[in-house]
Amino acid sequence: MTAARPLHPFDVDTTVGRIHGARAGAGPPLLLLHGLPQTHLMWSAVARQLADRYTVIATDLRGYGHSAAPESTDYSMRSLAAEQVEVMTRLGFDRFHVAGHDRGARCAYRMAIDHPERVRRLAVLDIIPTADAFDSADHRFALGFWVWSFLGAPAPIPERLLAGDPHSFVDHLLETWAAPGFTFPEDARAAYRAQFDDPARVHAICEQYRCAATTDTALDRADRPRRPIECPTLVLWSASGAVDQWYDPLAVWGRWAADVAGEALPGGHFLPEEVPDVVAEQFRAFFAEVPDSRPGAPQ
Repeated sequence: MTAARPLHPFDVDTTVGRIHGARAGAGPPLLLLHGLPQTHLMWSAVARQLADRYTVIATDLRGYGHSAAPESTDYSMRSLAAEQVEVMTRLGFDRFHVAGHDRGARCAYRMAIDHPERVRRLAVLDIIPTADAFDSADHRFALGFWVWSFLGAPAPIPERLLAGDPHSFVDHLLETWAAPGFTFPEDARAAYRAQFDDPARVHAICEQYRCAATTDTALDRADRPRRPIECPTLVLWSASGAVDQWYDPLAVWGRWAADVAGEALPGGHFLPEEVPDVVAEQFRAFFAEVPDSRPGAPQ
């Protein structure tokens, strides 16, 4: 997509709360889900390149950006995935592709497990499944993935600490997780910072991490033995990051899905923003239209 194909903002009311997002293009639907500390804006460059052949939908997960951030609700990935499926239903899409980065990738693979009839193809960027990460945790994990423990600590400790200087927290993640030399555009950095000025959003994000260590991990451990992901799965990760250094990503994901492919990409953790051309090329090849394999599906 070029600059002539802008992303159009939208809001969808779900049973849990309002979800904000943007869409562009025409063709098979592709849902894009963001990670921490970002919003749907992280997908802008990739979406613009894909909108010539896909209906690209990029949303703010509940608690992030301009989506609702209710205090008393379930922030597990099962709940977030069900909400995103509801968004796609309300937009008129029964079957769709989904790609997620970081937290969004955790929502995306849970969606593929819980709603296999809805997800045609899945792409996950720079993660391994939550239970695998916790089950193999060591001193490298404790220091390198300290955000998991910090944000997942009992309320209201991380919320109160973040209130002291939220912008430093966001800036630290952006600067240390990206590859050396990459600079985020100021408008994107400002948007990512702004959500951490809202105590309700900080609490919602912390609740997601608390669920990661409890509900999400328990669900993963229950599902993992049956190799639960039925759809073709693309795994992409940073060639210089922790996923590449600590794990064998294709082997890990091979325990979750029978049809797995992927590779390490240049750049740091924030692949869709650091190397959008490379990510878009990978997506074009992987999400290329193939016949729907469901019995009785139109061909």
